[in-house]
Amino acid sequence: MTISRRNTRTFLTFLALMLLAACSSRTVVKSNLGIAGAPDWVNQGSQALNSDNHRLINGIGSAPAMNDLSLQTSTADDRARAEVARVLSSLMRVVSQDYAASSGTGQGQQNEASISRQIENITDQNVSGAQIIAHWRDPKTGTIWSLAELDMKSVKQMVAGSQQMNAGFKQYFAAHADNLFDNTSKGDHQ
Repeated sequence: MTISRRNTRTFLTFLALMLLAACSSRTVVKSNLGIAGAPDWVNQGSQALNSDNHRLINGIGSAPAMNDLSLQTSTADDRARAEVARVLSSLMRVVSQDYAASSGTGQGQQNEASISRQIENITDQNVSGAQIIAHWRDPKTGTIWSLAELDMKSVKQMVAGSQQMNAGFKQYFAAHADNLFDNTSKGDHQ
């Protein structure tokens, strides 16, 4: 099989662009979905992000055109909140794993299943606190998009105030949640 110089140059250019992208210090989400005319938040999708010193979890949900606008909107809202729960659950899993690793064997390992159940409970409580902050209706398809947002301050307050949460985990979460969030977030939100 022969590779032309043009194909080689194209491949090398692509490889160089990928290396430059990998070396950037900040992830910038341009557009995942590419829906023309949609607000940026629709195209960016669900994510954890930093915005002006606020740590936010954004969930994007949609519902196809229906005969009942109210049902369509509430379906999109519910799906947006479910996306917040998915992102929050992933973050909490990272915190839980780091906590278990830092506490080593013994009590930290024994409490892992209990902490996991408590995290699910915290996630459920926080999702109900997620605010729907925007809607957009695609004029071409009639699809409604919803944006749910949850501030990490609320999550931290919920964990700190939980009577059922393991005290060691609560302390670990208070001390490390922001750094772990920053390591998983998408950078600055525009």
